[in-house]
Amino acid sequence: MTKKLFINNKYNSFKKTISVDGDKSISIRALLLGSQAYGKTFIENILLSEDIINSINCLKKLGIRIFLTKKNCFVYGKGLNGFKYKKNITLDAGNSGTFARLILGLLVKSPYYIKLIGDKSLSRRDFERVISPLQKVGAHFKVNNKKTLPLKIIGSNFTNPVLYFENKGSAQCKSAVMFAALNSPGETVIKAKKSRDHTENFFKHLGIPIIIKKNKTNDEIKVKGQKLFKSFKYKVPSDPSSCAFFIVLTILSKNCELKIKNVNVNPSRIGYIRILNKMGAKIKMINIKKRYGENHADIFVKSQPILRRISCPPSLNSNLIDEFLIIFLVAAKANGVSSFSNLEELNKKESPRLKLGSKLLNQLGIRTKLTKNSIKIFGNPAINVRKTISIKNYYKDHRIFMTSVIAALTFGGKWKVDDIDSYKSSFPSFLKILKKLGYEFKFV
Repeated sequence: MTKKLFINNKYNSFKKTISVDGDKSISIRALLLGSQAYGKTFIENILLSEDIINSINCLKKLGIRIFLTKKNCFVYGKGLNGFKYKKNITLDAGNSGTFARLILGLLVKSPYYIKLIGDKSLSRRDFERVISPLQKVGAHFKVNNKKTLPLKIIGSNFTNPVLYFENKGSAQCKSAVMFAALNSPGETVIKAKKSRDHTENFFKHLGIPIIIKKNKTNDEIKVKGQKLFKSFKYKVPSDPSSCAFFIVLTILSKNCELKIKNVNVNPSRIGYIRILNKMGAKIKMINIKKRYGENHADIFVKSQPILRRISCPPSLNSNLIDEFLIIFLVAAKANGVSSFSNLEELNKKESPRLKLGSKLLNQLGIRTKLTKNSIKIFGNPAINVRKTISIKNYYKDHRIFMTSVIAALTFGGKWKVDDIDSYKSSFPSFLKILKKLGYEFKFV
């Protein structure tokens, strides 16, 4: 029987320095590119979450030797299209949409059908968005009417460079096509709505031929395929999405100061920091350095008793898609009505997050006005929960779990949260770090 987490302590006063687990997006890309490089790749501080372990197990099934030592990883790549495997294998991506979509881009030359599966949450998510462009590259799919997992893919000996228009702001879709371009002759051109650019930074760092032209709302990316690249060394910085929970915990608590070391502060990942500062927070980035094309920095934040409403610019949505839930908690305590729009992608994550986020706020006593793709949050600066709250039936979404824990520790009340193992898919040290900050939990 799955354990439940009980919380009945509001907050502590702390002044601490912490380190957060490695960045998930970068960890997965490092593994995938290491599998296509020639030689031994060394990845330091790799995230060891369930998503990453599932990714490693899938790559091993594809014939890639991988060894783990604590938080470090060695990947023995065999070059482009170097996968070696038997017929009729099945790859289980677990909960990882990033791995599931990106690996398809590397399988466009697969000589045999490969079955891709995931857990219940991932199996509800849309794969048409990557199936369609990869079919144009030359891959063939066997898939159900909903275009969800499970699916089967078989590649082609004659892959094509394509012109691909990505208009959802999805880094996963863009990256899947970029990975397919590695094994395609000629030049693949991608015109993409702005989103995370870790794959572009990786390509440039590894010397993969890539040209990027940036516009206000879109980027044009050109990749020349079939160019071999060597193994590499990479130290993964801390995940900014994971840091967001502790940043908001500090902002919403009293007499707290927090420093988080060596965080990935890529501009496409810190939209939530810009939003929180507009709401009155005082979050600073110090010791900024550039490594592997990515900005790294220490983050410093203090408690903030006075918070302002926000009308969140939709242009920032792709830069904070994973942080909306935790921002909603700040809006719950802000003075005035905050509004967020164009959030249809939020309901296409591990759960219908927009709907569940609104439900969580309502349980706190916060009024919301919800549509299919927008929410208004009527903030209450004096919020102080005194009732019992139960969090269940949330599709085991790791971010719903962690947001609920932060709400319990900052707003009070007696909380019971089901499916406590859900956070391990992305952030296995979450509760451990909270204990370091002085919080204790009861499990039943």
